[in-house]
Amino acid sequence: MQLSFTLDTIKEAAATFWQQLGDRKVVALHGQMGAGKTTFVHALCDAKGVTSTVGSPTFSIINEYAYPGGQLYHIDLYRLKDEEEAIRTGVEDCLYSGSICFVEWPERAEGIFPDDTLKLHISATGPETRLLLIDEK
Repeated sequence: MQLSFTLDTIKEAAATFWQQLGDRKVVALHGQMGAGKTTFVHALCDAKGVTSTVGSPTFSIINEYAYPGGQLYHIDLYRLKDEEEAIRTGVEDCLYSGSICFVEWPERAEGIFPDDTLKLHISATGPETRLLLIDEK
């Protein structure tokens, strides 16, 4: 599946994504720096009913948010070196917690992800347009 969106249509894209997620809990977000990964996760949190302020987990590594149906994690592996460091910081615990997890820069620790992780690719197709590709495998 693919979705094209702008900041004006990101809410609709987030709603469509939630319909596609199904029972999967872990989403690996791939994309260049500045592609819009964090912005899209923010829209996903809004669509899920998260009421607290959603921020970038670049420095905290893991941000946890409550929504009416449970908890979700927004994880950023950019500053981590490898799988071992991800495990030490508690990333693996989040991935297997049964809660929804959105992980930026998943290539830093690919070996610790569940087999059914949904792979999402975000790319800039223009100054204000993004393309979201969902790997359904």
